Amino acid sequence: MFPLLLLDLLNLTYGTITALISQYGYYAIFALMILEAAAFPVPSEVVLPAVGLLAAKGVINPEISFTAVILGGIIGMAVDYYIAYFLGKEVVYKHLSFFHIKRRNLDSFDNWFAKNGSFAVFITRLIPLVRALINFPAGFAEMPIGRFLLYSIAGTLIWDALLISFGYYALSLSNFYYVVAAIIAFALVLYLVYYFAMKRIGRKR
Repeated sequence: MFPLLLLDLLNLTYGTITALISQYGYYAIFALMILEAAAFPVPSEVVLPAVGLLAAKGVINPEISFTAVILGGIIGMAVDYYIAYFLGKEVVYKHLSFFHIKRRNLDSFDNWFAKNGSFAVFITRLIPLVRALINFPAGFAEMPIGRFLLYSIAGTLIWDALLISFGYYALSLSNFYYVVAAIIAFALVLYLVYYFAMKRIGRKR
């Protein structure tokens, strides 16, 4: 079910991104990654492979696209960080529905950050679906912005490069069955990483 859902999302997002880039160019990628990094429901797990696929097809330039992805991510994570930094936990928790965030998940990451600090920021950037949640605990704790961005960017560079490369090399294969097999394997890996990471973080509450 999960791999098939990801396949459907990938097909949908590929069409959406193609349409957006046709009209807005790299600004579309930039805007999508701002939203993703700011904890809005824009899955990088779907957007980034689609960006890689478009780059492989020559629709967009891979270097410019990667730059837009990174810059959008930096702005998005900084937005959440400063919201948490200036507004505080009480205000943010009252408006979690705006970001489509579950209180239980944010509680887990808040507690995990309290115990692991910079390491938690780096590792969370490599966890599917919940990468942006660490922005808020870092802001609540008033972590120095330079350190927050340093560890965030380090993790984000790895994540973005891996997912864009997957789209660039795996999704551009000429054999349809190879592409489907690659997507299923990709979805399973993401699910397993998410499952075990959340299980470990949940135990630390």
